[in-house]
Amino acid sequence: MNTPADDGNNNLRYAEYVLGVLDADARAEVAREVETIDEAAVAVALWQRRLMPLADTINNVEPGPYVWARIRDALQLDSATPAARPQPRTGLWNNLALWHWLGLGATAVAVALVVVVSLPRTTSVPAVVQASYMAATIQQDNGTTGWTATMDLQHARMVVVPATPVAFVQGRAPELWLIPAGGKPISVGMIDREKPTTIALDPATLAKLGPTAALAVSVEPIGGSPTGQPTGAVIGKGAIGAAPDTQTKVASIVVVRTDRPSV
Repeated sequence: MNTPADDGNNNLRYAEYVLGVLDADARAEVAREVETIDEAAVAVALWQRRLMPLADTINNVEPGPYVWARIRDALQLDSATPAARPQPRTGLWNNLALWHWLGLGATAVAVALVVVVSLPRTTSVPAVVQASYMAATIQQDNGTTGWTATMDLQHARMVVVPATPVAFVQGRAPELWLIPAGGKPISVGMIDREKPTTIALDPATLAKLGPTAALAVSVEPIGGSPTGQPTGAVIGKGAIGAAPDTQTKVASIVVVRTDRPSV
C-alpha cells in the first residue's frame, strides 16, 4: 500500500518528468508508468496543464559582450601559439566548485517552483478550465503509448511528449496528423522522437479539435509529407478528449498538507 509520502514523491517525479529534469533512467521509468498506470498518465497530463503557461513568462536574455570575452580568455582562443598559453587561472570565473553550487541552486529553484504550483488554492478550479485543455494518448499498434498530446486551447498550442522510444530509418521522422470525423488528415507538424515538441495551432486547426476527432502519427521524410497527406505507415493513433480534471481522481494523486495554510 502506498503511503502519503510515497504518493508525494511520485507526484514530484511526474512534475520533474514534465519539466525535463530527470536523468535518462528515471525518465524511462516514468514513461513506463505513464504507459501502464492510469494514475500516472493522469498526473503527467495535469502537470503539463499546470506548467505550460509558465513558459509565457520567460523572456530571452542576450548575453553581454563581456561574456564572450571571458569565454575566449578562459579557453585561450586568442593566444598566438599553444606554448605561449599561460596556465589556467583559478579565479572566480574558473571556480568549478562555484559552478557546481550554482547548478544545485538552479535545481532547488525548479523543485521549489513545482512545490509552489502544487500547493492548494482557496479557489476551486473554474469550469472554463475543463474546456480549455484537451488531451490524447497516441497508442502504437502493439498497444503501447508512443506519445501523449496536451492541447492548450486558450494559448492555441499543443505539447507532444514521447512516452516510448520509436526507431526510424535514416531520413524518416514522425509527423502528427489531426483527423476530423469524416474528413481527411490535416498535418499538425513534425514531432521529435526523444523530447517534447510544442506546436502552434492555427484557428482552422483549433476549430476541428474535439471528441469526434483523433490524432495520428505517420512515418514521413524529414521535411514532412510531400503530398499534404500521409505517405508512410501510420504507427500510432488516439482519440481526443477533455484533459483529466476530475476532483476525486486528482485527490488520489496530489498530496495536500492540511497543516499548511492555503495560498
